[in-house]
Amino acid sequence: MSHIPPLDPNVAARKGFRESEERLKRFWTAVDVKEGEGGWAVTLDGRTPKTPAHAPLRLPTEAAARLAAGEWAAQGEFIDPATMPATRLASTAIDRVSQVREAVADEIAAFAGSDLLCYFADHPTSLVAEQAREWTPWRDWAALELGVVLEPAEGILHRPQDPAAIARVRELALRLDDFALTGLAMATPLLGSAILALALQRGALSGEAAFELSRLDEAFQERQWGVDEEAAQRTAGRRAEAVLLDRWFRALA
Repeated sequence: MSHIPPLDPNVAARKGFRESEERLKRFWTAVDVKEGEGGWAVTLDGRTPKTPAHAPLRLPTEAAARLAAGEWAAQGEFIDPATMPATRLASTAIDRVSQVREAVADEIAAFAGSDLLCYFADHPTSLVAEQAREWTPWRDWAALELGVVLEPAEGILHRPQDPAAIARVRELALRLDDFALTGLAMATPLLGSAILALALQRGALSGEAAFELSRLDEAFQERQWGVDEEAAQRTAGRRAEAVLLDRWFRALA
């Protein structure tokens, strides 16, 4: 997603998140959350940290604020932004997504135009059968629950989808608040599927289950040829993102 930074953060935090090359020391003792005007704020020794754009780190629910606060509480002597994905999501929602909602929804909808769930492998037949068995129910779910009807392609050639289906995905994205929209914008490219991302956002799929559905081809190849260490590490990182996004959506509910 061109309007959304990757989930792994590359910014450091000190009384808020700002870009820095230096390792920054933890500067607080107590972490808590506090309800106030506009939502629930994370507090560090009673003060609210700021986003990179210097807005207060304030989230819409207590559960979401506690998810981010837990990351601040877990920091050691030095701050490690890579261990603070919920804080990154919140900062992105506040600073960026709130300003470009239409463009973010366009990008999510574009994934529906070439959704993973519509493109089966052309061989072997066992993989094709597995994809049909596992993916078809979720296309059916999208048609029934979301009003999004996507048709499978024949072979690997692109099949244009009904513009009404693409427009419906965009509409569903824009119905979300900035925080849920940010999560959906992260989940869609991670899973390669707007449908799987919407199922995750709505709680119809867990993060783990959505991720496994997104990598049927990859898992099939692993069963045939084994797993290399680097690939396993990448997979573990992506799976952790999916699980975090599940926690994020549940905290916002």
